Amino acid sequence: MNKQELVDAVAAATGESKATTGEAIDAFIAAVTDAVTKGETVQLIGFGSFSTGARAARVGRNPATGEEIQIAAAKTVKFTAGKAFKLRLEVA
Repeated sequence: MNKQELVDAVAAATGESKATTGEAIDAFIAAVTDAVTKGETVQLIGFGSFSTGARAARVGRNPATGEEIQIAAAKTVKFTAGKAFKLRLEVA
């Protein structure tokens, strides 16, 4: 499902216009992005949590040459599915 399909599905479920739904989804994405960028955790009970994580520096290999390369440490975004979400996956 891409963003437009998500907008269509939410608009159909709520009866709101696609334009209004698109703005709401954009605002949601911006709010989650801002909070996680600041180091906060966004918890949506029943769905999951968005938070920051850290990936340590490591040694990798160039697949074309086999040469070892250094991969720098990086911050990353983690999503942890909530209990209700996990249970829905087991049923499906």
